[in-house]
Amino acid sequence: MIKTGDIVRFLNAVGGGKVTRIDEKKSMVYVEDADGFEIPALARECVVIQAVNEKTNFPVKDFSAKSNTATVSPSKEVKMEEPKKSEPVVETTEGEILNAFLAFFPKDIKRLETSGYECYLVNDSNYYLFYNLVTGEDNNRRSIANGTIEPNMQEFINDIEKSQLNDWEKVRVQIIPFKKDKTYTEQNVLDFTLRLNTVKFYKLHSFTETDYFDDLCMLISLTEESQKKQLAEISPAEIKQALQQKAQPQLRPRIIHKQPKNEIIEVDLHINALIDNTAGLSNADMIGYQMETFHRILEENKNKKGQKIVFIHGKGEGVLKNEIEKQLKSRYKNYLYQDASFREYGFGATMVIIKQ
Repeated sequence: MIKTGDIVRFLNAVGGGKVTRIDEKKSMVYVEDADGFEIPALARECVVIQAVNEKTNFPVKDFSAKSNTATVSPSKEVKMEEPKKSEPVVETTEGEILNAFLAFFPKDIKRLETSGYECYLVNDSNYYLFYNLVTGEDNNRRSIANGTIEPNMQEFINDIEKSQLNDWEKVRVQIIPFKKDKTYTEQNVLDFTLRLNTVKFYKLHSFTETDYFDDLCMLISLTEESQKKQLAEISPAEIKQALQQKAQPQLRPRIIHKQPKNEIIEVDLHINALIDNTAGLSNADMIGYQMETFHRILEENKNKKGQKIVFIHGKGEGVLKNEIEKQLKSRYKNYLYQDASFREYGFGATMVIIKQ
């Protein structure tokens, strides 16, 4: 039973948040997301996230390594609740894409020159993950953490003292995704050497806000790092051949209708996706062209109530994103907007919902 104040996630859509009110007659709940928007949803299409702590949006299981508690900072502890063993795994459509992360939290962010760190593994997928992290060289290898993490969970991996940081410069990551007692789409095994730039651990800007944690941390996508490793192993001859076989460019701007009716429209606002040649254009000219496309797309869809449009602007310096938000707050006040799905677009996209 969902109650006011519960934290929920949507089963058939990206996102979730805090339940602010309930309409029992219509079996509707109203969910406030991270941006303060109240989103109506059917109660049966929401799932309550249990044992949510201030560090993560995932339900947290009992970690024996932490004796049923996990250190958030040197001065406070958060009690972890063990999920019911009989509770089935709740799967989402986007969870079929494997996403795994390592998160590093400084124990004393005000003293990075001497602080130690806590390392957590995040499993943002519908798969169980068998993992093994190995350090050392040749015949001197050592498994520093191994085990199985459940779907949509975070797990404490290790305490890292400042003197041990150099051991983490090269870590072999081995991850096998699987599901229990059911058929599933097989995912690629991750097996690669993760190279950490330990200099970043001394810089405050390396620790940022993320969609997975409330505290500042250094978040590293193991999935992306594995893909980068595979690309690095492609020979120059293979790259040259791929470039020669490049398909003809699409008409711009690139507007992709995922499905013909009432589905999300994606608009790529990167300048190279809008025009073929940027020679002679100033930064102001390029921003102007991107914003002209932004206004045109909203004008074309202004009568489509409920239409969702994702504008892909990239992270960069944030100039284009800030200009888009400025226009949405002033010229398009009746439209809803929020950061698009982090899982699909990272930090580089804004979703606008047409309202009338």
